[in-house]
Amino acid sequence: MTPSDATFLDGQLLIAMPGMGDLRFERSVVFLCEHSPRGAMGLIVNKPAPELSFADLLSQLKIPAKIDLETTRVYFGGPVEHGRGFVLHSPDYSVAEGSTGVNANFSMTATVDILKDIAKGKGPAHALLALGYAGWGPGQLESEIQANGWLTAPAEPAVVFGQRDGEKWGDALRSISIDPRLLSAEGGRA
Repeated sequence: MTPSDATFLDGQLLIAMPGMGDLRFERSVVFLCEHSPRGAMGLIVNKPAPELSFADLLSQLKIPAKIDLETTRVYFGGPVEHGRGFVLHSPDYSVAEGSTGVNANFSMTATVDILKDIAKGKGPAHALLALGYAGWGPGQLESEIQANGWLTAPAEPAVVFGQRDGEKWGDALRSISIDPRLLSAEGGRA
């Protein structure tokens, strides 16, 4: 596939197939923030980091919280750069030179300004904080998709920002009319 005939998947979901060989991605749902001939970058949106709360993170960064942050979760965004944070959010929020619009439903910000605004209650309507990210080199993601490692689906805000993390994988599959119970770890190619 050449760049001129490639279909880029920015703003789509990757849904890990049952035969995924990498345990870090088992039953993962990944929101693709960027996909180009240079590679791809995404955030796992269904694996909360149980050892770290948003309130703890703000405390570590010395950001005072003025609102209840119990429903704001921190996620394992992927195996690359665990110390780096990204906020995937609704497009109703933007920081000059810090926010990137992914599509009409999603934006991403990677500056501390958004954390301060969320702590003040002035952030986006919907947000998901991820530490680390998933990355693929040129052609790597395409090869994994062809090898039946991933399915793709349109990203629905209700799935991405939903509170039922344990259900996101099945919800993402059902969004493309696939019953998760019928998937096999064995794949074929036509």
